[in-house]
Amino acid sequence: MDSLSEFPDALLLSILSFLPAKDVVATMVLSKRWQPLWKMVPSLIYDDDSDESFPRFVDRSLLLHEAPVIETLHFKLGEDSGAVDIGVWTRTALKRCVRKLIIKTDCCINSTDPVILPRSVYTGCNMLVRLKLKKVVLLDVTSPISFPCLKKLSLKCVKYPSVEFFQRLLSTCPVLEILVVKHCPDDNVAIFTIKVPSLKSLVLTNKSDPENTDIVSGFMIDTPSLESFDIFDRNEGGFCVIENEMPNIVEAYVDVAYHPGNILSSITSVKHLSLCNRKSPKDAYPVGTVFCSLVYLEMWKSETDWLSLLMRVLKDSPNLRALKLETVHIHYDDDDRPCWSEPTSVPECVRGNLETLEWSEYKGAEEEKQVIAFLLRNSNCLKKATISTESTDDPNKKLEMVKELSLFPRRSRTCQLAFD
Repeated sequence: MDSLSEFPDALLLSILSFLPAKDVVATMVLSKRWQPLWKMVPSLIYDDDSDESFPRFVDRSLLLHEAPVIETLHFKLGEDSGAVDIGVWTRTALKRCVRKLIIKTDCCINSTDPVILPRSVYTGCNMLVRLKLKKVVLLDVTSPISFPCLKKLSLKCVKYPSVEFFQRLLSTCPVLEILVVKHCPDDNVAIFTIKVPSLKSLVLTNKSDPENTDIVSGFMIDTPSLESFDIFDRNEGGFCVIENEMPNIVEAYVDVAYHPGNILSSITSVKHLSLCNRKSPKDAYPVGTVFCSLVYLEMWKSETDWLSLLMRVLKDSPNLRALKLETVHIHYDDDDRPCWSEPTSVPECVRGNLETLEWSEYKGAEEEKQVIAFLLRNSNCLKKATISTESTDDPNKKLEMVKELSLFPRRSRTCQLAFD
């Protein structure tokens, strides 16, 4: 500890910023040099460990804290934290221009005593740059909402006073660049309308009941500056409507239980695409759609005819250089297995651009062997094909799969086969 005390204050404060607030305050007993140091730590992490003294500890430590600016104020609250006065704590922090505010709870948003976000957050966070909320309740306010500096907003399982309030909240964030929304049952919003001209990254998750198709839930998106887009929605009754094209998209992750045509046709500029389609590949996206910029494709083999979808995307991605195939754990009946059909022509990307191939959880099924054989014998530029075989207790079975793959003809003389 003596050697640690030789560090300059700035370095010690940076180290202390990663520790829970209780540990930070405890350093005051180490020596006279450490006694006032904790009061200037720019980041405070309050972790509710169900200790009855937790609320009092937060009250006293925030009152004694002297840093002119709080860079990060992070509350991790347990299931029984609804009674805490989060309003007093946040108001104290707002007086010192908090830049990053995180409130995460384990409370149910429909409990009799949920954690309620104080109204002061909506009106007094002029310097707030990042706001992350999880399982809290938002109350409506009549006074103007203002987040002039907010660049990152994360809303996970948050209960809103109304649909209009959610839209109003986003409209007060003129420089918002990153938005994360997790839709959960009972959050009081069925359709999220996201219209943010400045947005560059959007992550959407729908955790509503996937079996309750009577409830319509989904997303309406108008974000022309978007560069990164992730959507995960297993609700077959859901939807995602993109009102205008997003010409700046570079990365996208699309895993939805409904037809993704509107999504894929709006992100044709994408360079890195991760795709899991659970509907018919015929409706995956409109005919004529071309992904001219796509260089990396990661695709999950799902219950649908993934072979047809794979070949279609390869045909419509002339500049693809890297292909990765992942396996969703599925069980086919013998009559339902996808059937390989040799394409009448080799996709341009396979013939002239594909350089790397990765296959995860390869099982050695007939259609899998046909796909790999087709790619190996038609890829002029393939440099490396990495095959990860399915885990099995039978080493002989794995060895047979490796031997069989090694004998497949390879058009590219420089192609290296690797097995994991």
